[in-house]
Amino acid sequence: MHTKLEDWNNGWFGIELGIRPEEIDPMIESLRMLQRDHDQHFHISSDGKGRSGVGDIVVYVQPADEPSNMKPPSSRAFAPGDSIDDSKT
Repeated sequence: MHTKLEDWNNGWFGIELGIRPEEIDPMIESLRMLQRDHDQHFHISSDGKGRSGVGDIVVYVQPADEPSNMKPPSSRAFAPGDSIDDSKT
């Protein structure tokens, strides 16, 4: 996996997460574990190499009383030259 922290210079940050094909099934299984056991969590942790970066991402089941501030994935990325069909939105 590879992460990148992007400073948007407006008080907000982006986190990019790259995942190798062989890492997808273990990630899915970790998410399924959360689906089965809402009291669990898992970490996506840095190898500590490099001067700085994202050190750790904790993934957990959000409690009902915790306000949301992100949206779930909604669509796949568009390829160069693709167009958006506004009639379907």
